Amino acid sequence: MNVTIVYDNEAKEGLQKGWGFSCYIQTEDSKIMFDTGWDGCALKQNLSALNIPIEDIDILVLSHQHWDHIGGVPEILNANNNLDVYVPASFSEKLKNEIATHSTLHEVTEKCRICNNVFSTGELGNNPKEQSLILETDNGIYVITGCAHPGLETIIGTAASTGDVRGIIGGLHDSQEYDLLDGLEFIGAGHCTSNIETIRTRFPNTFVPIAAGSRFKF
Repeated sequence: MNVTIVYDNEAKEGLQKGWGFSCYIQTEDSKIMFDTGWDGCALKQNLSALNIPIEDIDILVLSHQHWDHIGGVPEILNANNNLDVYVPASFSEKLKNEIATHSTLHEVTEKCRICNNVFSTGELGNNPKEQSLILETDNGIYVITGCAHPGLETIIGTAASTGDVRGIIGGLHDSQEYDLLDGLEFIGAGHCTSNIETIRTRFPNTFVPIAAGSRFKF
């Protein structure tokens, strides 16, 4: 399973950086975009530079209704009208209606299957409610987060019901639940992770910096 960071606060040379997060996940039979960052124009430029055609994307998953994760939605929907879009059921009716006019909308409440080997945690937490992705790989479970507002205990605990959690990628917000990162083989913290330097120092062998353009195979 391949994961490419498309949008992040940091970016590799030749790519645009911006506040927000988006990644592209390619499985054996599905192509998934998780979140869309804040700036749709930058998102499109990065997708083009990374040779990821928007029209090839099968599934769009949105973690939560904060602008730095849904800002690029119009650009994606305007370029691809064959998407299955998975959003927390707590999204505003206005946004859900807008999405439904361009795609097939799926409202998520509980943990559910998105496609083979990819699951949603279901909407967790409150204010905002947020879903994360669970990737079931040959090397164990990897979790993709938007901002991790519900907290790592809730997110990792939910993912652990699928199997042994080996890694996490995405924004960890202001989490100080460092004990929950012990034992992970891959900590790809980025975007809104306010304690990233503490994580880098505490987990020097498993912390992996991420940026738009980073590619990983699990």
